[in-house]
Amino acid sequence: MSEEAPAGKAILVASAILVAALIVAPFFAYPPFVMQALCFALFACAFNLLIGYVGLLSLGHAMFFGMGAYVCAHIAKAWGLPAEVALLGGAGVAATLGLLSGALAIRSVGIYFAMITVALSQLVYFFCVQAPFTHGEDGIQSVPTVSLIPGLDLTRPMVLYAYVCAIFLAAFFLVHRTVNSPFGELMKAIRDNEMRAVSLGYRAHQYKLAAFTLSAALAGLAGALKVLVEQNASLSDVDFSTSGGVVLMTLVGGMGTLFGPIVGALVVMGMQTYLAEYGQWVTVIQGIVFVAVVLLFRRGIVGELAHWGGWSL
Repeated sequence: MSEEAPAGKAILVASAILVAALIVAPFFAYPPFVMQALCFALFACAFNLLIGYVGLLSLGHAMFFGMGAYVCAHIAKAWGLPAEVALLGGAGVAATLGLLSGALAIRSVGIYFAMITVALSQLVYFFCVQAPFTHGEDGIQSVPTVSLIPGLDLTRPMVLYAYVCAIFLAAFFLVHRTVNSPFGELMKAIRDNEMRAVSLGYRAHQYKLAAFTLSAALAGLAGALKVLVEQNASLSDVDFSTSGGVVLMTLVGGMGTLFGPIVGALVVMGMQTYLAEYGQWVTVIQGIVFVAVVLLFRRGIVGELAHWGGWSL
């Protein structure tokens, strides 16, 4: 109990700082950038749920992010349904895709699992290139944002910002509760020693599939939320570079920590946005940052801070 209390206090303080930062952020940063960063922070949290707490490295997670974006955009524009329905539709399709692809992928381990996710991601990418509803390289543009909630005008920037923040915080709380639930403890047990978990009578494959599906659903929700912010869905959402980007965000922030993916997403998105004037050099700078983090901050930024301070973040 004495160890749990400081850990809970650290999480509470960090959560309060996160909420306070979201409140004041529009006054110091460009709101669309903050919203975009929150979408990718949620994507990184979903990816971290899989690699950080189950030990499964997916190199094709963009297929869930991209499909969530495409389905959300199609529902909102072609069918004219409200944003809430489009968000649920994007997350639902991503979860279904995660269930089907996970049933194939989790039968393998290590690098073989990672390669299968890459192959499946490429299949989804070429499907998005050819499928009529995605409009190929043109993507889905000018997606309307209409809410079910009376009086909620999502065309107003600050209203949309509050809406995105609310969804992000709800999803983040879901990740927190999952990690700190009996299911989360079992995920960590499978990550640390899967054979021991199996010997205790747990069906590790079923739990890994459940975690994979949940991660896919949250990644799809992140992609759908990005559509509301940018009002478009494109092939870049499902491209392999997006999968690589979320790996970078997670490792820079701190794999296996709650707040690490958020910090990592802010760092990576900040470099892409504020260093855009340097063109292709942004990729070089990201590579240098990644190497520096690997060499100097083996646990990531938040992971090292938590280690030095003895916190659980």
